[in-house]
Amino acid sequence: MGKVAVGATVVCAAAVCAASVYIVRRRMQSSGKWARVIEILRVLEDDCATPIGKLRQVADAMTVEMHAGLASEGGSKLKMLISYVDNLPSGEEHGFFYALDLGGTNFRVMRVLLGGKEGRVVKQEAKEVSIPPHLMTSGSDELFNFIAEALATFVATEGEDFHLPEGRQRELGFTFSFPVKQTSLSSGTLIKWTKGFSIEDTVGQDVVGELVKAMERVGLDMNVTALVNDTVGTLAGGRYYNPDVVAAVILGTGTNAAYVERAHAIPKWHGLLPKSGEMVINMEWGNFRSSHLPLTEYDHSLDSDSLNPGEQILEKIISGMYLGEILRRVLLKMAEEAAFFGDSVPPKLRIPFIIRTPNMSAMHSDTSPDLKVVGSKLKDILEVPTTSLKMRKVVISLCDIIASRGARLSAAGIYGILKKLGRDAPKDGETQKSVIAMDGGLFEHYTQFSECMESSLKELLGDEASESVEVIHSNDGSGVGAALLAASHSQYLEDSETSQV
Repeated sequence: MGKVAVGATVVCAAAVCAASVYIVRRRMQSSGKWARVIEILRVLEDDCATPIGKLRQVADAMTVEMHAGLASEGGSKLKMLISYVDNLPSGEEHGFFYALDLGGTNFRVMRVLLGGKEGRVVKQEAKEVSIPPHLMTSGSDELFNFIAEALATFVATEGEDFHLPEGRQRELGFTFSFPVKQTSLSSGTLIKWTKGFSIEDTVGQDVVGELVKAMERVGLDMNVTALVNDTVGTLAGGRYYNPDVVAAVILGTGTNAAYVERAHAIPKWHGLLPKSGEMVINMEWGNFRSSHLPLTEYDHSLDSDSLNPGEQILEKIISGMYLGEILRRVLLKMAEEAAFFGDSVPPKLRIPFIIRTPNMSAMHSDTSPDLKVVGSKLKDILEVPTTSLKMRKVVISLCDIIASRGARLSAAGIYGILKKLGRDAPKDGETQKSVIAMDGGLFEHYTQFSECMESSLKELLGDEASESVEVIHSNDGSGVGAALLAASHSQYLEDSETSQV
């Protein structure tokens, strides 16, 4: 009996000892894995670093590329497209104007009543229309007939406020958010369809011509005054309310910038210099790239996996389409190499773009003591049932690193535009104000991003120069902005000027 008891005691002691060794080993493994998590975090932080010196290098590179893009077609990664907009709204515009905004599976038709300096936008009405899926891949006539019919139906609902003077045509600003080679203010040929559209017989055609033919077929008498890019529309909307607006930046799903250039500073412009002496340039800055951009292994893999490798590099590190995806890729590495979510990788984490930037913003904004929002987002999106506070803090740090890099590089881009215009430093005896009109969901809704961008711009400018630079929100460039450009380039402006001579 004694031998059995002793034997049992020895077996139990051995089991306890083995269990202790196992626990210690697990703790050592766990601490080793956690050290790997922290190492991945630190490497990301170093690779995404944007000290002020680096931001100045990016801004200088942006300015050099702007000069090159203005000098010749294809001379730069920045297309620096001539918009043919040489007369931005002043606030004096009167009358009512239409806008058509075609940028995806829905389009908007809008009319805006303008009342000059006193009335401004007196009234606006709009309707959104869904495009039936079969029309996105049918023929050009079918698509544009559908759009023209919807526009005619909307025109038929004009109320008494919208009174058209006798003998005048209705005028329309057309926002067309697909790649176009603009050939005049009111014409441009389609380079290619995107966003699920595939209509071969439109490619290479003038999209304004296609719309005009369709309007004629449905008996709608309307003049398309301006073919507009949404960034240029944002600039127009900003200038309408504030004469000091010199540039516009969209920070949303994608990103772009447009600004007002002196016409004589555009060597590739071979036409007559406009009366205003100015020309709006659509930079297409999402395609900017430079050796000074702080790129990580995640950016390189995201780019190589994309539909357009080597293109839109700036857009892929600063815009709303991609910030959440960069976060996913870092979390996947932590899950694979450091068991961040436990012994197995959550299957959902392997799905590209499953973490959207609005989700990242919600987690980044979490100030609750236990970071409850972070926990619930990880549970809802990745189906990770439980996460520790320590893990949630790591996620917040990742959001901060990725968003801060994007925001600070956006600021460097804006600073580059101000440098190109000679508005980056105070001038003796001058009090020139420079206003940047901003739009896009990333700027509007991701508070940490927009605040970091604005503080970084101030850091680049310095205290004195930043006194004369302001960032404002200019909403709905693709709608109201297009109508305003139809007004500022109205075919009846010259008539009224001539009658006053």
